[in-house]
Amino acid sequence: MKWDKFTIATTTAAEDVVSAMLGELGIEGVEIDNNVPLTEQETGDMFIDFPPQLPPDDGTSRVSFYLEAQEDHTELLRRVRESLNELREFMDIGSGEITSGQTEDADWMNNWKQFFTSFTIDDILIKPTWEELKQEDTGRILIEIDPGISFGTGKHETTQLCIRQLQKYIRKIKAGQEEGIKVLDVGCGSGILSIAALKLGASHVTGIDVDENCIVSAYENMEVNHLTRAEGEFYVGNLINDKNVQKRAGGGQYDIVAANILADVIIPMAPHLLPCLKKNGILITSGIIDFKKDEVYQALEAAGFTILEVNEQGEWVNITAAV
Repeated sequence: MKWDKFTIATTTAAEDVVSAMLGELGIEGVEIDNNVPLTEQETGDMFIDFPPQLPPDDGTSRVSFYLEAQEDHTELLRRVRESLNELREFMDIGSGEITSGQTEDADWMNNWKQFFTSFTIDDILIKPTWEELKQEDTGRILIEIDPGISFGTGKHETTQLCIRQLQKYIRKIKAGQEEGIKVLDVGCGSGILSIAALKLGASHVTGIDVDENCIVSAYENMEVNHLTRAEGEFYVGNLINDKNVQKRAGGGQYDIVAANILADVIIPMAPHLLPCLKKNGILITSGIIDFKKDEVYQALEAAGFTILEVNEQGEWVNITAAV
């Protein structure tokens, strides 16, 4: 099968933001090419004896994505260019030039797996399904993930920020109430935050995503982690404009809502997140690039939330709030 390959010329500082923007537009899977040398840890994790000899790192990066050939991509590319121009107002994205080419299907959707290896977040081990469990990791909380074509390996800073907040607040709520803890995962992706919540002590999770592929992936990852459908349900929907979803997720039924989405989605969604939470319930948000932090902070306050914490990792931000 042939694919049209489109490559955006950008910077290493902006490559994560550009990649996230493409994901928001529904583009599944990106390829990043830069000259940033591997660290010793990365080299060891990938079992590379001789790291590649790269040219000097000049700060440039190339973010590529693939679309099916023989289809008209005019409108999607227009939206990509429009979004790049919007990003340019806030940060240096380089030239932003888009070049195109064509490639044969070489199982590129699976090539990224060589870069996803086991790692820990405090006492939690996140392991790809295709890796064996090491003996020294047997005492950790284990989460096994195969993202497939969904977002969410856990390695991204935004996911790690959310998992740490889930760990903190699930423990805090468990110490103060006898009934089970219910969690809503908005933009659930691969289901990693839902699975983490259950592993950390939640009694039930509900996941929502606009992409039906994520629902399939989330259920598959639940099964891999020996979790049942009685413990978690996932469905397609958009909390911003779908009345049925708002009704289904509302009613103040959740102790915690996690929303690891982009800032530009959290802002209009803020008023619809409030009715999902019980009194004193906790909202955990991330996917917020640092220069959007103040906008999200203000939107949450305007919606009626009280901000509890603001945490940063790299250029990404978590804002945790309460009802």
